Amino acid sequence: MIKAQLSMFRENIRMSVTNILSNKMRTFLTILGIIIGVAAVIAMITTVSGVAGEITSQFAAMGTGKFSVSAPGTQLRPGLTETDLKQLGEISNVSGISVSLQNDIIARHGAEWSDEVTMEGRNTVYFRHNDNMVARGRGVNILDEEQRSRVCLISTGLQKQLFYGHDPLGQQLSLDGHTFTIIGVLSDENDNDVMTQAMGNNDNEKIIVPYTTAMRMSGTAYIQSIEIYVEDTQKQEETIDRVKEVLKRIYNGHDDDTYTVINMSVLMDSLNKITGMMTTMLAGIAGISLLVGGIGIMNMMLVSVTERTMEIGLRKALGAEPSMIQMQFLIEAFILSTLGGAIGAVLGVVVSMLLCNAMDITFVLSWSAIALGVGFSALVGLVFGWAPARKASALNPIDALRAV
Repeated sequence: MIKAQLSMFRENIRMSVTNILSNKMRTFLTILGIIIGVAAVIAMITTVSGVAGEITSQFAAMGTGKFSVSAPGTQLRPGLTETDLKQLGEISNVSGISVSLQNDIIARHGAEWSDEVTMEGRNTVYFRHNDNMVARGRGVNILDEEQRSRVCLISTGLQKQLFYGHDPLGQQLSLDGHTFTIIGVLSDENDNDVMTQAMGNNDNEKIIVPYTTAMRMSGTAYIQSIEIYVEDTQKQEETIDRVKEVLKRIYNGHDDDTYTVINMSVLMDSLNKITGMMTTMLAGIAGISLLVGGIGIMNMMLVSVTERTMEIGLRKALGAEPSMIQMQFLIEAFILSTLGGAIGAVLGVVVSMLLCNAMDITFVLSWSAIALGVGFSALVGLVFGWAPARKASALNPIDALRAV
């Protein structure tokens, strides 16, 4: 009995494949909706996941073991002083404080000059925690800070513009009329990070000087932007609370608009939620194509039932059970939808690879997206193939033969 059923099952598969191959154009047009839907699901989910992963990795690199403090202060106290930085540095779990000042200046070397240069004031802590910043030469050291030395590091973009074909190390550079000595060339690795792009900085023409020198040039005694590094990342939230307490004392109890603490881990959580919502939304939109493809399969199967009325009548007259007739049409619908899903999966992977390559992001094959697309397409085939299969199995053999 079981052997006979298996033989009939194999025969149903053979007949389904034969019928599909005998109508190649109709088969292609039928599964086209499935192909487009699956390709769209896989391409969208994979590409969005790649973009989200790239952004998340850059945020993680910027936020690992540190958080930022923006302190515009009040009219009487527009920022933080050196004394304030010492208080913050004495907080337990704080391993260092990186200072950041920024101004737009004019840089000149001989007859070459640029008026779109960003000058950043940094300290030794910044270079100690960003050891890949310097491609050649050295970074700012403690003596440069204490002596307010006129030394600087330049970006590779500015090197090409002002020192094309020459080694800039040890050369003199005029910054807003002040002569500086070049002690290093910055690496290109950090030129295109997310935060830099968001702030609109032009890192291709950037200069870093000791922050004490930058304060003297700008005529200010206050610092409005710092990065605080922590020793134990597990205690980062506790450290942030202590920093807020110190800042509140510094500004005499004022905490509205006087300072802002930016924790990258919180931003990353929000980013993950947003990208998750986007992925779900895009997958849902692409899934509509699969439903349209399923309707196409059902329409084709209904037409097939009408065209094969004589075949169905003969099979039932020869003793074929309704369940076997129904199985044949379900197998045919399943093969069509699965074939469309497989072709769509290949097409979706190719499209996502091209998109990731065009956007210069890492392509990561999403097996979950492939399983979702192919699995849903197979389910669509079974669901929308059930009604035609049911109709075929319910035909009366006498009526079917009389209709012919």
